[in-house]
Amino acid sequence: MNTSAFFPHITLIGVGLIGGSFMLDLKRLGLVQTVTGIDTNADNLNYALDCGIIDHAYPNICAESIGNADLVLIATPVSVLPDVCRDIKPFLKETACVSDVGSTKQSALDAFRTHLSERLPQCFAAHPIAGSDQSGAKSARCGLFQNSRLIITLHGQEASDGLRRLKSLWQAVGSQIFTMSAEEHDNIFAAVSHLPHLTAFAYVHALFDHPHGKDYLPYAATGFRDFTRIASSHPAVWTDICLANRPALLKLTGDLKEQLSKLEQLLSDGNKTELYRYFEEAAQMRNDWLKNR
Repeated sequence: MNTSAFFPHITLIGVGLIGGSFMLDLKRLGLVQTVTGIDTNADNLNYALDCGIIDHAYPNICAESIGNADLVLIATPVSVLPDVCRDIKPFLKETACVSDVGSTKQSALDAFRTHLSERLPQCFAAHPIAGSDQSGAKSARCGLFQNSRLIITLHGQEASDGLRRLKSLWQAVGSQIFTMSAEEHDNIFAAVSHLPHLTAFAYVHALFDHPHGKDYLPYAATGFRDFTRIASSHPAVWTDICLANRPALLKLTGDLKEQLSKLEQLLSDGNKTELYRYFEEAAQMRNDWLKNR
């Protein structure tokens, strides 16, 4: 594989699950020569350095940490992206590309347009559809993106060469590439990712706010574990995501309330036939989804 077609030096801002896993795969495949990591958590940064995720470590954005990068990959919480774009601008070399991995894309494009407008052709808004409820460099692992999807939301001015090279990197680690508008992306992921997290957080609160909720927990088993797994996700990350995608989520929380009201009415009426049908339809929809994955 011709490594010159990629990005020899990558600076990773925010060394965690997504960015760290990406760097591990690229290093394993020989598709990056040098990785510089920037992170405000010294312990996290030192771990990433010790285990070979990164080659150089910096606690902040500066000429030394940004100036040699062929690609700056921003893997921070989405609320930080505008400040990061503003801060890296003076240090970017002329040919450098910039990309992100955040799960809200309208906010990402806004940050690129506001703070990197002169470099917009070299800015690429991307979202790898992979991860877990874990965070930090210790959660990084090889193979995370195998058979996954990568969404790129186009702003319309992308330089073809930079876009081609970025796509090639993600394809090399196992991702299939899809493109769509930022608005469509945010609506989709509000429904299939962000709302499930909100629901899991709300359910855990409902249980713990119940006067006997803590007494019930010793009897919880796999159903509780599986349903609430994503409630262990990093609160700072999900606060930022939910606020960044607020309009789509507000619509969906209204839809969820309607479904809960429907269930409440069926239970109140003791309507066994309709309750069975409601459950059967949901089971069939999920089973169809599993078959078509």
